Amino acid sequence: MDKHSFFIALWVLCFIPVSLFSRSRVVNDTIFSKKLNAERTCSVYLPPSYGEVPGKKYPVLYLFHGMSQTNQDWVWRGHVQEVADRLIYSQEAREMIIVMPDAGGDIYKEIWNGFFNMPGWLYEDFFFEEFLPYVENKYHVIGDKENRAVAGLSMGGGGATGYGLWHADKFASVYAMSALMSIPEEGAARFDNPDSKLAILTRAVIERSCIKRVTNADAGTIQALKSVRWFVDCGDDDFLLDRNIEFFQAMRKAGIPCQFRVRDGGHDWEYWHSALYLCLPFVSGTFSK
Repeated sequence: MDKHSFFIALWVLCFIPVSLFSRSRVVNDTIFSKKLNAERTCSVYLPPSYGEVPGKKYPVLYLFHGMSQTNQDWVWRGHVQEVADRLIYSQEAREMIIVMPDAGGDIYKEIWNGFFNMPGWLYEDFFFEEFLPYVENKYHVIGDKENRAVAGLSMGGGGATGYGLWHADKFASVYAMSALMSIPEEGAARFDNPDSKLAILTRAVIERSCIKRVTNADAGTIQALKSVRWFVDCGDDDFLLDRNIEFFQAMRKAGIPCQFRVRDGGHDWEYWHSALYLCLPFVSGTFSK
Protein backbone atom coordinates (compact mmCIF):
# COMPACT_ATOMS: atom_id res chain seq x y z
CA MET A 1 0.00 0.00 0.00
CA ASP A 2 1.46 3.37 -0.98
CA LYS A 3 1.47 6.36 1.36
CA HIS A 4 -1.52 8.00 -0.38
CA SER A 5 -3.70 4.86 -0.05
CA PHE A 6 -2.64 4.43 3.57
CA PHE A 7 -3.82 7.91 4.57
CA ILE A 8 -7.12 7.45 2.73
CA ALA A 9 -7.72 4.19 4.59
CA LEU A 10 -6.80 5.83 7.90
CA TRP A 11 -9.19 8.72 7.20
CA VAL A 12 -12.05 6.29 6.47
CA LEU A 13 -11.38 4.37 9.68
CA CYS A 14 -11.73 7.57 11.71
CA PHE A 15 -15.38 7.79 10.72
CA ILE A 16 -16.36 4.17 11.46
CA PRO A 17 -18.29 3.91 14.75
CA VAL A 18 -16.39 2.36 17.63
CA SER A 19 -19.13 -0.30 17.91
CA LEU A 20 -17.93 -1.91 14.67
CA PHE A 21 -14.65 -2.80 16.39
CA SER A 22 -16.39 -4.19 19.48
CA ARG A 23 -18.59 -7.19 20.21
CA SER A 24 -21.86 -7.39 22.04
CA ARG A 25 -22.34 -9.87 24.84
CA VAL A 26 -25.14 -11.52 26.77
CA VAL A 27 -24.65 -11.93 30.50
CA ASN A 28 -26.78 -13.74 33.04
CA ASP A 29 -27.66 -12.19 36.37
CA THR A 30 -29.56 -13.17 39.51
CA ILE A 31 -31.48 -11.12 42.05
CA PHE A 32 -33.13 -12.29 45.26
CA SER A 33 -36.69 -11.00 45.52
CA LYS A 34 -38.26 -10.28 48.88
CA LYS A 35 -41.63 -9.92 47.12
CA LEU A 36 -41.39 -13.45 45.71
CA ASN A 37 -39.15 -14.91 48.42
CA ALA A 38 -37.06 -16.47 45.68
CA GLU A 39 -34.13 -15.85 43.37
CA ARG A 40 -34.98 -14.65 39.86
CA THR A 41 -32.61 -14.78 36.92
CA CYS A 42 -32.36 -12.63 33.82
CA SER A 43 -30.33 -12.39 30.63
CA VAL A 44 -28.93 -8.99 29.63
CA TYR A 45 -27.79 -8.06 26.13
CA LEU A 46 -25.01 -5.46 26.27
CA PRO A 47 -24.48 -3.64 22.94
CA PRO A 48 -21.17 -3.58 21.05
CA SER A 49 -19.83 -0.32 22.47
CA TYR A 50 -20.85 -1.12 26.07
CA GLY A 51 -17.99 -0.20 28.40
CA GLU A 52 -15.94 1.38 25.60
CA VAL A 53 -16.95 5.00 26.26
CA PRO A 54 -16.64 6.19 29.88
CA GLY A 55 -19.95 7.46 31.26
CA LYS A 56 -22.01 6.43 28.24
CA LYS A 57 -25.52 5.24 29.07
CA TYR A 58 -28.05 3.44 26.91
CA PRO A 59 -31.81 3.14 26.43
CA VAL A 60 -33.28 -0.15 27.60
CA LEU A 61 -35.79 -2.66 26.26
CA TYR A 62 -37.40 -5.16 28.62
CA LEU A 63 -38.21 -8.25 26.55
CA PHE A 64 -40.64 -10.84 27.96
CA HIS A 65 -40.96 -14.55 27.15
CA GLY A 66 -44.09 -16.71 26.82
CA MET A 67 -45.77 -19.25 29.09
CA SER A 68 -43.61 -22.19 30.17
CA GLN A 69 -40.56 -20.39 28.77
CA THR A 70 -37.75 -18.54 30.56
CA ASN A 71 -35.31 -15.70 29.86
CA GLN A 72 -33.06 -18.14 28.00
CA ASP A 73 -35.62 -18.72 25.24
CA TRP A 74 -35.08 -15.27 23.74
CA VAL A 75 -31.34 -15.94 23.69
CA TRP A 76 -31.29 -19.49 22.31
CA ARG A 77 -34.53 -19.66 20.30
CA GLY A 78 -35.14 -16.01 19.39
CA HIS A 79 -31.44 -15.35 18.62
CA VAL A 80 -31.80 -11.86 20.06
CA GLN A 81 -28.05 -11.17 20.09
CA GLU A 82 -27.61 -11.90 16.39
CA VAL A 83 -30.66 -9.86 15.40
CA ALA A 84 -29.70 -6.88 17.58
CA ASP A 85 -26.12 -6.92 16.30
CA ARG A 86 -27.24 -7.01 12.68
CA LEU A 87 -29.69 -4.12 13.12
CA ILE A 88 -27.19 -2.02 15.08
CA TYR A 89 -24.37 -2.58 12.59
CA SER A 90 -26.71 -1.65 9.69
CA GLN A 91 -27.84 1.41 11.71
CA GLU A 92 -31.47 0.31 11.53
CA ALA A 93 -31.60 0.36 15.34
CA ARG A 94 -29.77 2.26 18.03
CA GLU A 95 -27.52 0.59 20.53
CA MET A 96 -29.63 -0.43 23.50
CA ILE A 97 -29.51 -2.73 26.49
CA ILE A 98 -32.03 -5.58 26.24
CA VAL A 99 -33.12 -7.16 29.53
CA MET A 100 -34.88 -10.53 29.47
CA PRO A 101 -36.30 -11.43 32.90
CA ASP A 102 -37.49 -14.88 33.97
CA ALA A 103 -41.16 -15.11 34.92
CA GLY A 104 -41.82 -18.73 34.05
CA GLY A 105 -40.79 -22.31 33.61
CA ASP A 106 -42.77 -25.48 32.88
CA ILE A 107 -46.21 -24.58 34.22
CA TYR A 108 -47.31 -28.20 33.97
CA LYS A 109 -44.77 -28.93 36.70
CA GLU A 110 -46.62 -26.37 38.83
CA ILE A 111 -44.07 -23.60 38.39
CA TRP A 112 -45.34 -20.02 38.62
CA ASN A 113 -45.80 -18.13 35.34
CA GLY A 114 -46.86 -14.55 34.73
CA PHE A 115 -45.65 -10.95 34.65
CA PHE A 116 -48.37 -9.46 36.84
CA ASN A 117 -49.63 -9.93 40.38
CA MET A 118 -51.61 -13.01 41.31
CA PRO A 119 -52.42 -14.61 44.65
CA GLY A 120 -49.10 -16.06 45.80
CA TRP A 121 -47.09 -14.44 42.99
CA LEU A 122 -46.51 -10.67 43.23
CA TYR A 123 -44.37 -10.48 40.12
CA GLU A 124 -45.48 -7.02 39.01
CA ASP A 125 -44.55 -5.59 42.41
CA PHE A 126 -41.20 -7.38 42.14
CA PHE A 127 -40.57 -5.99 38.66
CA PHE A 128 -41.23 -2.33 39.43
CA GLU A 129 -40.07 -2.16 43.06
CA GLU A 130 -37.05 -4.49 42.98
CA PHE A 131 -36.01 -5.66 39.52
CA LEU A 132 -36.18 -2.47 37.47
CA PRO A 133 -34.24 -0.39 40.05
CA TYR A 134 -31.66 -3.18 40.38
CA VAL A 135 -31.06 -3.41 36.63
CA GLU A 136 -30.98 0.33 36.02
CA ASN A 137 -28.56 0.94 38.89
CA LYS A 138 -26.18 -1.90 38.00
CA TYR A 139 -26.03 -1.47 34.22
CA HIS A 140 -25.41 1.70 32.19
CA VAL A 141 -29.10 2.51 31.67
CA ILE A 142 -30.40 6.04 31.11
CA GLY A 143 -33.40 5.14 33.26
CA ASP A 144 -36.31 7.40 32.30
CA LYS A 145 -39.61 6.95 30.46
CA GLU A 146 -38.28 8.41 27.21
CA ASN A 147 -35.55 5.76 27.04
CA ARG A 148 -37.39 2.69 28.32
CA ALA A 149 -39.49 0.23 26.27
CA VAL A 150 -41.20 -3.09 26.90
CA ALA A 151 -42.03 -5.93 24.52
CA GLY A 152 -42.97 -9.58 24.70
CA LEU A 153 -44.54 -12.61 23.09
CA SER A 154 -47.74 -14.48 23.96
CA MET A 155 -48.09 -14.40 27.78
CA GLY A 156 -45.21 -11.92 27.80
CA GLY A 157 -46.92 -9.88 25.09
CA GLY A 158 -49.92 -9.56 27.36
CA GLY A 159 -47.58 -8.72 30.23
CA ALA A 160 -45.81 -6.03 28.18
CA THR A 161 -49.14 -4.56 27.07
CA GLY A 162 -50.43 -4.60 30.63
CA TYR A 163 -47.31 -2.84 31.90
CA GLY A 164 -47.84 -0.12 29.30
CA LEU A 165 -51.55 0.16 30.16
CA TRP A 166 -51.15 0.30 33.94
CA HIS A 167 -47.75 2.05 34.05
CA ALA A 168 -47.86 4.46 31.12
CA ASP A 169 -45.52 6.81 32.99
CA LYS A 170 -42.70 4.26 32.78
CA PHE A 171 -42.45 3.42 29.06
CA ALA A 172 -41.93 5.24 25.78
CA SER A 173 -43.25 2.31 23.76
CA VAL A 174 -44.81 -1.16 23.84
CA TYR A 175 -44.37 -3.88 21.20
CA ALA A 176 -46.75 -6.83 21.60
CA MET A 177 -46.18 -10.06 19.66
CA SER A 178 -48.98 -12.67 19.48
CA ALA A 179 -50.13 -11.19 22.76
CA LEU A 180 -52.39 -12.80 25.35
CA MET A 181 -54.56 -9.67 25.59
CA SER A 182 -57.43 -11.46 27.34
CA ILE A 183 -59.30 -14.75 27.65
CA PRO A 184 -63.08 -14.65 27.11
CA GLU A 185 -64.69 -16.27 30.13
CA GLU A 186 -66.83 -18.48 27.92
CA GLY A 187 -63.68 -19.71 26.18
CA ALA A 188 -61.52 -20.23 29.23
CA ALA A 189 -60.32 -23.72 30.11
CA ARG A 190 -61.91 -25.47 33.09
CA PHE A 191 -59.62 -27.03 35.68
CA ASP A 192 -60.09 -29.96 38.02
CA ASN A 193 -57.91 -28.13 40.54
CA PRO A 194 -58.88 -24.45 40.82
CA ASP A 195 -55.74 -23.82 42.89
CA SER A 196 -53.32 -25.03 40.20
CA LYS A 197 -50.79 -22.51 38.87
CA LEU A 198 -52.39 -22.63 35.39
CA ALA A 199 -55.88 -22.04 36.80
CA ILE A 200 -54.65 -19.05 38.83
CA LEU A 201 -52.92 -17.60 35.76
CA THR A 202 -56.05 -18.07 33.63
CA ARG A 203 -58.24 -16.24 36.15
CA ALA A 204 -55.67 -13.46 36.44
CA VAL A 205 -55.61 -12.92 32.67
CA ILE A 206 -59.42 -12.73 32.60
CA GLU A 207 -59.50 -10.25 35.50
CA ARG A 208 -56.69 -8.15 34.05
CA SER A 209 -57.96 -7.97 30.49
CA CYS A 210 -55.98 -5.51 28.36
CA ILE A 211 -59.07 -5.02 26.19
CA LYS A 212 -61.28 -4.09 29.15
CA ARG A 213 -58.61 -1.72 30.45
CA VAL A 214 -58.84 0.30 27.23
CA THR A 215 -62.60 -0.03 26.85
CA ASN A 216 -63.23 1.22 30.40
CA ALA A 217 -60.53 3.90 30.42
CA ASP A 218 -61.53 7.39 31.55
CA ALA A 219 -60.33 10.58 29.86
CA GLY A 220 -57.27 10.92 32.09
CA THR A 221 -56.17 7.34 31.47
CA ILE A 222 -56.64 7.70 27.72
CA GLN A 223 -54.49 10.82 27.73
CA ALA A 224 -51.76 8.96 29.62
CA LEU A 225 -51.90 6.04 27.18
CA LYS A 226 -51.40 8.44 24.29
CA SER A 227 -47.96 9.21 25.71
CA VAL A 228 -46.91 5.64 24.85
CA ARG A 229 -46.26 4.43 21.30
CA TRP A 230 -48.00 1.13 20.59
CA PHE A 231 -47.31 -1.68 18.12
CA VAL A 232 -49.35 -4.90 17.95
CA ASP A 233 -48.02 -7.74 15.76
CA CYS A 234 -49.86 -11.06 15.31
CA GLY A 235 -49.81 -13.87 12.76
CA ASP A 236 -52.77 -14.63 10.52
CA ASP A 237 -52.78 -18.27 11.73
CA ASP A 238 -52.34 -17.40 15.41
CA PHE A 239 -55.05 -18.62 17.81
CA LEU A 240 -54.80 -15.26 19.59
CA LEU A 241 -55.47 -13.18 16.47
CA ASP A 242 -59.08 -12.33 17.43
CA ARG A 243 -57.99 -11.05 20.84
CA ASN A 244 -55.36 -8.84 19.20
CA ILE A 245 -57.92 -7.49 16.73
CA GLU A 246 -60.27 -6.70 19.63
CA PHE A 247 -57.50 -4.83 21.43
CA PHE A 248 -56.67 -2.80 18.33
CA GLN A 249 -60.36 -1.98 17.83
CA ALA A 250 -60.60 -0.80 21.45
CA MET A 251 -57.55 1.41 20.96
CA ARG A 252 -59.02 2.93 17.78
CA LYS A 253 -62.35 3.58 19.48
CA ALA A 254 -60.54 5.31 22.35
CA GLY A 255 -58.53 7.41 19.90
CA ILE A 256 -55.17 5.99 21.02
CA PRO A 257 -52.71 5.66 18.10
CA CYS A 258 -51.61 2.05 17.64
CA GLN A 259 -49.78 0.35 14.78
CA PHE A 260 -51.21 -3.07 13.92
CA ARG A 261 -49.62 -5.73 11.72
CA VAL A 262 -51.02 -9.09 10.69
CA ARG A 263 -48.27 -11.06 8.98
CA ASP A 264 -48.10 -14.57 7.60
CA GLY A 265 -47.43 -16.99 10.42
CA GLY A 266 -48.56 -18.71 13.57
CA HIS A 267 -47.81 -18.90 17.28
CA ASP A 268 -44.20 -20.04 17.06
CA TRP A 269 -40.56 -19.03 17.25
CA GLU A 270 -40.22 -18.53 13.51
CA TYR A 271 -42.75 -15.69 13.84
CA TRP A 272 -41.28 -14.17 17.02
CA HIS A 273 -37.74 -14.27 15.68
CA SER A 274 -38.89 -12.37 12.58
CA ALA A 275 -40.82 -9.94 14.78
CA LEU A 276 -37.56 -8.77 16.35
CA TYR A 277 -36.59 -7.23 13.00
CA LEU A 278 -39.63 -4.96 13.36
CA CYS A 279 -39.56 -4.58 17.13
CA LEU A 280 -36.02 -3.29 17.62
CA PRO A 281 -36.17 -0.52 14.97
CA PHE A 282 -39.62 0.48 16.27
CA VAL A 283 -38.60 0.88 19.91
CA SER A 284 -35.33 2.45 18.83
CA GLY A 285 -37.28 5.17 17.06
CA THR A 286 -39.30 5.90 20.20
CA PHE A 287 -36.26 6.58 22.40
CA SER A 288 -35.29 10.21 22.92
CA LYS A 289 -32.32 11.33 20.84
